[in-house]
Amino acid sequence: MPDMMEIEVLFFAGIAEATGMRRTVLAVDEGITVGKLIDQLCERHPEAAPLIRRSVVSLNQEYASADQTVRPGDEIALIPPVSGGEEADEGLFFVTEKPLSADRMIRLVSNPRAGAVLTFVGTVREWTEGKRTLYLEYEAYQPMAEKKMKEIADEIRRRWPDARVAMAHRVGRLEIGEISVIIAAAAPHRGEAFAAGRYAIERLKEIVPIWKKEVWADGSEWKGPQKGPWDPRAGQAPSP
Repeated sequence: MPDMMEIEVLFFAGIAEATGMRRTVLAVDEGITVGKLIDQLCERHPEAAPLIRRSVVSLNQEYASADQTVRPGDEIALIPPVSGGEEADEGLFFVTEKPLSADRMIRLVSNPRAGAVLTFVGTVREWTEGKRTLYLEYEAYQPMAEKKMKEIADEIRRRWPDARVAMAHRVGRLEIGEISVIIAAAAPHRGEAFAAGRYAIERLKEIVPIWKKEVWADGSEWKGPQKGPWDPRAGQAPSP
């Protein structure tokens, strides 16, 4: 009979809401795979099983495939489909509860070689497909979200070596018209700045674990990707 080990799994967004908990502790076989872990989580939490099946497991803040092995001491999180800590003073990539400033993001990327600075600002809209939103709630797996933002910047540097990018996303309750995300991209020429900024927001929606909950007068729903199927392990976004 296999030896057993105890692991802790972190929950976020819709899974946390469906299960009523932010983390769970499981006794599992040593050498359990990610796929088997998903099966056990579905058995333990049938109320959240459909969403768990569509989620991805993170091991030590990296997206894991179904055949990867879970080891004692791993930091494990269940990442449901995404929509889209306190910031470091000089960080280019951060998640925060504080209001975002486009001026600040521009200052972070401005440099003597930059002839163009593009800013993308995402705001909370009131109407979506004929349905009136009262407000949004954003949640993030902060350390992994900031790590993935940095990875996106690395991808951008490989495509546009002279580009410099900064990304910030707000979490918590946001009212209509408030800013949820800002991306600033600086480059020697405007074409590179536009391309890098567009790449950054598309990749952020694909791989950064940030969720939004739309709240209406008659209910609410955690929203996943705008286009599917969602799988952050699928590789880098195609070249523009």
